[in-house]
Amino acid sequence: MRKIYESSEYEEFYNSLDDDAKEKVKYILQIITSEMVVNSKFVKKLVNTPYYELRISLGNEYRVILFTINEIAFIRATEVYLLNGFMKKSTKDYKKQLRIADRILEKLLSDDTEENGKEQDGKQEQEKNDNSKEKTDGNENI
Repeated sequence: MRKIYESSEYEEFYNSLDDDAKEKVKYILQIITSEMVVNSKFVKKLVNTPYYELRISLGNEYRVILFTINEIAFIRATEVYLLNGFMKKSTKDYKKQLRIADRILEKLLSDDTEENGKEQDGKQEQEKNDNSKEKTDGNENI
């Protein structure tokens, strides 16, 4: 139901977790991929930001900042990007981690724009070639 994408920063965070924490993350990711309505103990909106947080409680409190791709509301989103994760020590951690999430998202958006630009350039080049061929074919018939 919901597709999840992972940034390299998230993967680095995930790989640094111990086995118990990894299992808990897998469990919560299974829930958010299979259920559209998710309990706020697992996913919560970060106020005054475009982000949500994945909440992992296991002795320590871990957070993963995520971004909904195709909908503003998580409940309707079918695509989610896991941006970065951290161990929550205090509420001060959020400001730093949100700045990191902003940089990751900016990079993702600029990479996507560049790829779409290359794709468009390729289509325009093909159209030029097709139009040129049509003109040549048209002249041969005269």
